[in-house]
Amino acid sequence: MTLPRQSYLWDFAWSWIVSLVFAIAPPVSTKTATTPQASAQTEKSFQAFRAIATVLTSPRCLNCHVPGEGPLQGDDNHPHAMNVKRGADGKGSAALRCSTCHQTENSKALHAPPGAADWQMPPAKTPMAWKGLSVGELCRTLKDPAKNGNRSVQDLVPHMETSLVRWAWSPGPGRAVPPLSHEEFVSRLKEWIETSAACPE
Repeated sequence: MTLPRQSYLWDFAWSWIVSLVFAIAPPVSTKTATTPQASAQTEKSFQAFRAIATVLTSPRCLNCHVPGEGPLQGDDNHPHAMNVKRGADGKGSAALRCSTCHQTENSKALHAPPGAADWQMPPAKTPMAWKGLSVGELCRTLKDPAKNGNRSVQDLVPHMETSLVRWAWSPGPGRAVPPLSHEEFVSRLKEWIETSAACPE
């Protein structure tokens, strides 16, 4: 059966119009538009984490959050003088446990062994290592349950209230404290979480 010439011309014209429309139409973006409010919140989150990072990279935190198997010590992050090792549970090797020297309180003498309840490094399975990382890499490490002790970002708040973390602000004679107070540090941590826990690049 032969189609009427008028119908054929109409189909051809319609196909040409559709092709032209798709050729000149702007591509549809799959990205969600960023509102000024969202951008401001993200920047606030970035700033909060940068403040947090100044504490986490201070000697009091960094000396135990290392990729190697031995902790560092001192404000200059030198290797531990006793050549101790992390051990599977983070509390030292079978031959030399952390508790051999580190008691539940600081020693009184200058540069003598510090102490706090449950003194340890992070365990071998989740070493929470961030020495040498950029601020963005540190942020992503802190958020990753596979690297942070299987914690959500909300779980980080009570962790920062433990006696071992609080020790950083009372480290004993001859040791520098972190650049923020503990109260400000926890406040900035909560602010970071409340603003979507965004990570700088």
